[in-house]
Amino acid sequence: MVRDGLFYALGLLVVAALLWKLTGSMGIGIIPVLLAVFFLWFFRDPSRRIPAGPGEIVSPADGKVTEAEWIETPDGSRLRLSIFLNVFDVHVNRSPIEGTVTNVSYKQGLFLNAMRADSNVLNEQNVVVIENGEHSVQVKQIAGLLARRIVCKVKPGDVLQRGQRIGLIKFGSRVDVLMPANANLRVRRGQSVKGGSTVLAVVPVHSDMPVKPIAPVVEA
Repeated sequence: MVRDGLFYALGLLVVAALLWKLTGSMGIGIIPVLLAVFFLWFFRDPSRRIPAGPGEIVSPADGKVTEAEWIETPDGSRLRLSIFLNVFDVHVNRSPIEGTVTNVSYKQGLFLNAMRADSNVLNEQNVVVIENGEHSVQVKQIAGLLARRIVCKVKPGDVLQRGQRIGLIKFGSRVDVLMPANANLRVRRGQSVKGGSTVLAVVPVHSDMPVKPIAPVVEA
C-alpha cells in the first residue's frame, strides 16, 4: 500500500466521523467512507514476480499498450512503447531494467487526455534515464486528464534493481518507455501489461561469455 492512500482514507474517515457527530445520522457519512475504501484500493501496491533473464526489459507500469513503434531521436533510433493507465490500474511505477539513474528531468505542462498522441509532448511529465553499461532505457511519466501529480522517488546516482519501485502517477495517466532500437519486442498493441512482471522486450547481451539465465525474483 502506498502511504498516500492511508492519508486520503484517514482524512475521509475523519470527515465521516464529524458528519455523524454533527448530524446524528450515519447515512450522510457513507459517501466519505466509500471514498476512503476506494483510495485504499486505488493506492494498492501488490508484490510482483520480477523476471531476471539477461537483457529483459520489464514494463514500468500496469495498463494497456497503446503504441509500439520505432522512432528517430537526437540520440538515434529508439523503440518506443506507450502504456495507458486508467483509474482502475495500479499506479506504482517500476524500473524496467537494473542500472544507475543518470538523469531525472521534470517538465511542467498541460493535463490533456493521456490517450492523445501529443500528450507525451504537451502534458506535465517526468523523465528518468537508467543505464547499465550495456544499454539505456528512458521512462517518461506523463500526467493525464485526471492525474494532477507525478511522484518520482529516485535521483541521479541511484542504483536500481529491475522491477524496483521508482514512483507513481496519481489517477489516469500514461508512461512511455524508450529502449534500444535493436530490442526484440515481446508485446503487441492493445495488450495489457503488469508493472515489473511483463517483459516488454529483450535486448541482445554483448559478452564474450555465455550468459546463464537467472531465476525470477519473487517479492516478499
